[in-house]
Amino acid sequence: MNYPQPLILFDGVCNLCTHSVQFVIQRDAKQQFRFASIQSDLGQKVLQQYGLSTTKINTVVLLNNNQIYTHSTAALHIAQHLGGLWQLASLALWIPAPLRDIVYTFVAQNRYRWFGKQESCWLPTPELKNRFLT
Repeated sequence: MNYPQPLILFDGVCNLCTHSVQFVIQRDAKQQFRFASIQSDLGQKVLQQYGLSTTKINTVVLLNNNQIYTHSTAALHIAQHLGGLWQLASLALWIPAPLRDIVYTFVAQNRYRWFGKQESCWLPTPELKNRFLT
């Protein structure tokens, strides 16, 4: 199945995750990214197609050029697409993923406790609705 790309899948009930999406939207001058919550039907289909867990939601997912990226690798590729000084973050891709993911996993495991969560997925404003897929 074809999906608009680059596509960011995020935990729609996680406050840190939704703020991260808003951060990307504000810096995505070319409006290249599309978004879907991991909990959505589309999010679940993408996860299944690429062999990722549909129940253990512990990472942001980037689908770009039919390649799937997770954890710190996804975050760094997203930063790279934002351009400007954010591209410098992609230099961290030289660090082996298992080392980068130590910090990423620690934050992911504590994100609800530190940043909270919502009862339901965050809904975009009408102006942003065309960038979100369901």
